[in-house]
Amino acid sequence: MTYLLDTSACSALMKEDPKVINKLQTLSEVDTLAICPIVKGEILFGISMLPEGRKRQDLYEKAQKIFASMDCISVPESASYYYAAVRLKRQKQGLTMEGNDLWIAATVLALGAVLVTADHDFYKIDGLTIEDWTA
Repeated sequence: MTYLLDTSACSALMKEDPKVINKLQTLSEVDTLAICPIVKGEILFGISMLPEGRKRQDLYEKAQKIFASMDCISVPESASYYYAAVRLKRQKQGLTMEGNDLWIAATVLALGAVLVTADHDFYKIDGLTIEDWTA
């Protein structure tokens, strides 16, 4: 199974959340742990918003180690169809969602992966398989 971490899950991993660490230890050799460029960009943006200094440097180094430990899967072309369908359905329901989150959801749907997130906005997307490793 492919598990794609969203920004909240990646942040929990960076904070060394014990529940996330325990879940990682239960993954099998055939499981794939991944992020996508959107999540990587959000993490790097968050770090870059911090003032220059030791904390920012430490977080950057921790992020780089985490990025190196997992696959970074590109957004497949087929995600565009999922993006359009999910965005349209949410709009008709009067629901909004941040653009990056829509693309993360579309990527997960296109890959047939499991989204690892603590963000409850994703739970309203049909067909999305979700696990919250922080719960």
